[in-house]
This record gives sequence, C-alpha cells and structure tokens, in this order.
Amino acid sequence: MILRIGLTGGIGSGKSVVAQSFAELGVPVVDADVITRELVKPGKPALEAIKAQLGSQFISADGSLDRAQLREHVFVSTTARKTLEAILHPLVHDAIEEETGKLKSPYCIIVIPLLIEAGQQSLVDRILVVDAPEKTCIERVVSRDHTTADAVKRILSTQLDRKARLSYGDDVVTNEGDLDSVADQVSRLHQRYLALATQQG
Repeated sequence: MILRIGLTGGIGSGKSVVAQSFAELGVPVVDADVITRELVKPGKPALEAIKAQLGSQFISADGSLDRAQLREHVFVSTTARKTLEAILHPLVHDAIEEETGKLKSPYCIIVIPLLIEAGQQSLVDRILVVDAPEKTCIERVVSRDHTTADAVKRILSTQLDRKARLSYGDDVVTNEGDLDSVADQVSRLHQRYLALATQQG
C-alpha cells in the first residue's frame, strides 16, 4: 500500500513550488486541482450538475466552465460553495483513490488545497502543510492573479487560519520565497517518507 502524503496550505503559500520539488525527486504528484479541471470539462457529468444546480450563467459561450466567475460567486455565497463542494468532492475523492491505487512508488504527494476544510483527511496517511506569512501569501496572489489584496483576503477568510491549519500538520514546509530552503526541507522530508513507507510496507 502506497504511503499517501496530503500536501495542503492556504492560497499563495506556494504549494505548487513544494509539489514541484517532490516531483523533481521522482515522487508521483496527484493534484486535486488538475483532477477537478478534468471533471468539469464540457460533456462531463460534473459540468452538467453545476449548470443544473448553480445556473447556466457560469457556462461560457463555448460550453466550458467560466471558472473565474464561478470562483467569485462561491466566495461570496456560502450556499453556492456548499453546493459546488457537494458536486465535486465525492468525484475528486474517487478519482484520487483510483489514481493513487495505480501507483507503484513507495509514496506519493496528493495536493489538496482544501484538504482539511473539506474533511478529506481519510484520503491521506500524513498531512504536510506548506506555510508562509499571510502578507507574503497576499502579495504572491495579487502578483500572480492580477487581483486586489482585498479579494485575496476574502478568499483567505473562507479558509482555515494559519495557526489552525498548522495544528493539523504532521510535517511543515516553510516557504518564504527561498527556493534553496524549500528544496532542502523537501529533501529531508523525502528521506523521512521513504523510511516511513518502508516501515509501513
């Protein structure tokens, strides 16, 4: 049975950088966001469910999901967010189970941004939290998404606060922008996870 490490962190914490560091060491990375994008492609049942339950205004003229508009809507409407989660979370859960079940490595990284908020801890054996100061996270997202600090703060307000998220972590990578530091932390965790996988096996 493969050891499953759940990688999570708040928006702008740098989860993709950490995941990439593991990938460069040859570790399989399963990304919930990539799976979600597949699930909501035109013709897929999830997209039809979104259209039926949340409205056709979130479907672009070409039949694809208007992700930006939907994201904005679910961050201001708790009801809409819960509806979307009820559609997607079970499908993502099943897809992750299927994908990790095919892997032959000692361990894998499963990137789930809302792992704890969505109550999906049962999918993983350990939780790795990517942590960064809130100010740094806000600056990164403003730069990356060309949005405003207020918009990022609204998103952060829907996620677990930093202290609460850290309390769930079995392991932590501190990502304050120093890529060499991240690589060093990942290298140490890699050795730890290989050892744990051997013990589990």
